[in-house]
Amino acid sequence: MSKTWLITGASRGFGRAWTTAALERGDQVAATARDTETLKELSDRYGEAVLPIQLDVNDRDADINAVQAAHRHFGRLDVVVNNAGYGHFGTTEETTEDEARAQMETNFFGALWITQAAIPLLREQGGGHIVQVSSIGGVTAFPGLGVYNASKWALEGLTEALAGEVAGFGIKTTLIEPSGFATDWAGASASRSQANPLYQPLRDAMANWGRGPTPTAEDSIEAFFAAVDAAEPPTRLILASQGYDLVLAAHEQRIETWRAWEKTARSADPA
Repeated sequence: MSKTWLITGASRGFGRAWTTAALERGDQVAATARDTETLKELSDRYGEAVLPIQLDVNDRDADINAVQAAHRHFGRLDVVVNNAGYGHFGTTEETTEDEARAQMETNFFGALWITQAAIPLLREQGGGHIVQVSSIGGVTAFPGLGVYNASKWALEGLTEALAGEVAGFGIKTTLIEPSGFATDWAGASASRSQANPLYQPLRDAMANWGRGPTPTAEDSIEAFFAAVDAAEPPTRLILASQGYDLVLAAHEQRIETWRAWEKTARSADPA
């Protein structure tokens, strides 16, 4: 059966690839972008199957209106994808208050407002699927990306709690955790703090990290749709081998540390 989607940040990257793939297979998509002109090609090609919506996810009222407009237009929403977001590059010391707040507004609060607006509609129709686009940076962290990591860790925590809250309504949740893909994430879409030269060696080291063949957004389509179409979708799905290996190694290191300090941890029990 065809699905009806709401996908934020559909102008490029993962959002564009998944929107196009959904339309290509006969689904309907409410696609949001800051500038709907970037969606004109989709409208011209797929006609009434796509509903372009101008949206800045930092605007809570606009988020609510966008979800309601999409539901009203198509009559239901099967999958809500919180994809809009960007990466902020800067060490903890370099990041300004405005930069930190802007990162959280888009990556965390934007997803929260869309999710809050969608829940009652999905509940009323008997179910649906909320997909949050996180990152491997939502389960591990990288120097120079701390505020970005914080925004994704917040989204992960919210969504893990959400899963338990809405399961009884037939609403599924999935966190998509991509590793490095050849999207615009680190390019024009990114923001950067004013660089402190003391951290240049760190930036040089990070620039050389993870070099090798890089998947494109289109490479994610098969795995993404496998998760969305599953009768029991995963709570989390890592995308691409580099991220899979890195996340498992990070968790193994944490478990090793917890076990090494188990005696000390248990010493805090009441006597």
